[in-house]
Amino acid sequence: MSPRKSDSRERMVLGAAALLGEYGVGATSIDRVLAHSGAPRGSVYHHFPGGRAQLIDEAVARAGDYVADLIDAATRADDVTEAIDAFFALWRERLVQSDFRSGCPIVAVAVETNDEAPQLARSAAEVFARWREALAGVFLRNGLPEGRSRRLAAFVIAAVEGAVIMCRAERSTAPLDDAAAEIHDLLVHALRDRPDPDPDPGHGTRS
Repeated sequence: MSPRKSDSRERMVLGAAALLGEYGVGATSIDRVLAHSGAPRGSVYHHFPGGRAQLIDEAVARAGDYVADLIDAATRADDVTEAIDAFFALWRERLVQSDFRSGCPIVAVAVETNDEAPQLARSAAEVFARWREALAGVFLRNGLPEGRSRRLAAFVIAAVEGAVIMCRAERSTAPLDDAAAEIHDLLVHALRDRPDPDPDPGHGTRS
């Protein structure tokens, strides 16, 4: 594949992901993706023989990878609470810069009925599961029990996604700011009250 063809494919996938977040699945047509990406019309079925459904499915995967990379970055942070704060701040910046038009492509796919392409809902579910597992891993490595790590991971994702929807409706960052503040306090307390590591079973025993 030539660099030019590869580049047009990449532009289409990224363009579709952006349009999903802004307009939803129903309005993310091939024509709109082409206009947004500047890719040539002849490249559509060359790169995406499965048509629009394949393009949207790949856009969902790409958007999922993007957020998963952010979560992976959090695993390398010294302070997990600051990392989650930064995650909320990133969404806040995205909302403000897009004048509250930019939402989550995964939510856009999850909330719409896609009878002609049921795999899209499955793809969205897989992305959410991947994010939950990644975040749960972050909390687990910071000393929280497995059960609570999984619950907190689901809660953080639900809070971010729900707050973004509310922000777009209200054209205000207040719902996201409120969610970020509550989750910050929750994590501070959860990490402060985490159980102490098991002591060395051999410590203090006599041979």
